[in-house]
Amino acid sequence: MGRTTRRRVTGALTAVVIALGGLGACSDDDGSKKDSSKDGATAGANVASGSAAPSNALANDLQAKYQEVVRNVLPSVVQITTQTGLGSGVVYDDKGNIVTNAHVVGQATTFEVTLPNASKPVTAKLVAAFAPDDLAVIRLDNPPGDLKPARFADSAKLQVGQITMAMGNPLGLDSSVTEGIVSAVGRTVSEPQSTGSTGATISSAIQTSAAINPGNSGGALVDLDSQVIGIPTLAATDPETNGGAAPGIGFAIPANTVKSIADQIIRNGKVDNSGKAALGVTVRTVAGSNGRASGVGVVSVQEGGAAQAAGIRQGDVITSIDDQPITDVASLSEALGGKRPGDKATVSLVRAGNGSQATVEATLGELES
Repeated sequence: MGRTTRRRVTGALTAVVIALGGLGACSDDDGSKKDSSKDGATAGANVASGSAAPSNALANDLQAKYQEVVRNVLPSVVQITTQTGLGSGVVYDDKGNIVTNAHVVGQATTFEVTLPNASKPVTAKLVAAFAPDDLAVIRLDNPPGDLKPARFADSAKLQVGQITMAMGNPLGLDSSVTEGIVSAVGRTVSEPQSTGSTGATISSAIQTSAAINPGNSGGALVDLDSQVIGIPTLAATDPETNGGAAPGIGFAIPANTVKSIADQIIRNGKVDNSGKAALGVTVRTVAGSNGRASGVGVVSVQEGGAAQAAGIRQGDVITSIDDQPITDVASLSEALGGKRPGDKATVSLVRAGNGSQATVEATLGELES
């Protein structure tokens, strides 16, 4: 999103180099392409024989496939403008529903949406947002008859190394496309808290080397079958550059999560089955005697929730879950992000009042809207 795209430090960077069959090509750090088939005797042999270089044919096929995907998917990617910034969205159905990030929506309830090749924006209203998964659905007030809904893939079938393309409106540059690969699947990443966003924890994020920049949020991460495999949501930052962008490390919400949440919002106006584990507490980060974050204090306990059943009380300070240290709200979200409703968790805490240590077992509930 133009001024609200989320960024998070993910640690050391790793260079990614891919080989594409007989192409003999790799992607350098500056994005330039080197064709090994043009080296020395190899190139001479191709010219002498009068035959076309196999690498050229494969490169042309791949380029044609890229162009086909752009033609198929880009008409489904829109620009969303609020009073505080802009981001991207994906046409979800022919009724005018558009899926995007909750942090793109922020606190807004009305929007201007620019459709591909449209001369002027159209208006839309919020259906609902689900901040824990950083997803939202907005609906066009007067959807045109030629809307082109995107096709969503089964993201459970993704494989590391698949070629992918990110489509959106980075820095306000509408209908932009970048390319890369699926670098990893099943990542747990957290977004920072900000105005209008409590900071989502995504437990099954897709990591990609396709460039994700401010404004790409809410757009489309697609495969070479012209299917949306995820919704780009944040880019990594590099601690060694004081929070500067970490090139080639971006994250997207997987398509299966997008479909589940969007379908519930469209059908019910809320999310009843998130699949996300919940402890049933409202918490805040607390500092130790050294002034550093040392746990999360329980501000309130949900009636009938997992924490109440386990004997966790208001004022207790949670310090670990299953031996995973809990120092702040983000670490608590990450610990719960790797679990499912119904899982059992061992919670270590400092009791309110007397400061004694305690350990309880909680059966986790489900997070709802």
